Amino acid sequence: MSDRPFRLPPLNALRVFHTAVRHRSFRSAADDLLVTPQAVSQQIKLLEETLGLELFERKGRVIEPNEQAILLAHYVQSAFEEMEEGVRRVTKVGRRNRINVNASPYFATRYLLDRIAKFRETLTDSDLRLTTMVELPDFVADDVDVAIQWGYGSWKPYESTLLMYDYKEICCTPDIARKMASPEDLASQALLHPVLSDRLWPDVLSHLGLSAEVSQAAIRFQDAATMRRATVAGLGVGLISTIDADEDLKLGKLVAPFGRGIMRDMAREHVPGFYLVLPRAHRRVSSIAAFCKWIAAEDWAKG
Repeated sequence: MSDRPFRLPPLNALRVFHTAVRHRSFRSAADDLLVTPQAVSQQIKLLEETLGLELFERKGRVIEPNEQAILLAHYVQSAFEEMEEGVRRVTKVGRRNRINVNASPYFATRYLLDRIAKFRETLTDSDLRLTTMVELPDFVADDVDVAIQWGYGSWKPYESTLLMYDYKEICCTPDIARKMASPEDLASQALLHPVLSDRLWPDVLSHLGLSAEVSQAAIRFQDAATMRRATVAGLGVGLISTIDADEDLKLGKLVAPFGRGIMRDMAREHVPGFYLVLPRAHRRVSSIAAFCKWIAAEDWAKG
């Protein structure tokens, strides 16, 4: 066993390393840090000497982090995110008890807005700021504390908690339905896809015993509201959230050509949902922890 005392590498060397890994280039890292490529190279050399191992494979002007570098980069990124969050919180001391929440537009309008008052009764001095965004926000750049995101729960390195499944119904206009006698006829129709997921339709088709290949006639939409309008307009066959399908089926705008509840017996990992997503460090702030506790305790499936 080596008796060399353990010491952390210089913080600046770790910062340069983190930037170099992101860019896969010393020159690009230097441009980002406003230093010379030589300065970047010197800091990487210092870090390697301190650790006693090489971190990059040099291939001309291109650098590739090796296995040790990739592992180290994961921890360095987490450390810098923790420090950034700490500085951000400390510099806001004395300001109002603000919670910046970013939610999927669909979840915000269909579920969250009607219940926000209940949370404000729980934490009366909270200054809740709600924004909407389809894509997962950048928690630091967008100044977001908590996100509510549609998807399958895989947003590493963030913590995610399922709030509710988003079961879909296969829907289309009555005119399109008349052209389909069985699920096999979906192959001849334009399928309407969410931009956020390439797997939703393939998983549904596979569940129906059909080929999971997506037709070239597929059309993609950024959000659920646009998908719903496109389906009602007859642009193709859509996968519509149950609460919306109930309304449009009742009015006769859409039909469910193969019956209702097709996704209910699918494997749970194939069913998308709405998730509470946040960096783990954010839960250390009492107001954010209170919001997370409240939203996770609500029964969102009740609508």
